[in-house]
Amino acid sequence: MLWSDPEDEPPEDMRDAQFMMRRVGVLLALAVILAMIVLGLP
Repeated sequence: MLWSDPEDEPPEDMRDAQFMMRRVGVLLALAVILAMIVLGLP
């Protein structure tokens, strides 16, 4: 890797978007699990 090569890290806004999408995915998975539990009770 040369000293003139660009850094490998994505830009700040892209990192923020990836973090947000990860958080939305976790919340969505928890919501699906909770819905399955609630619908399975009756």
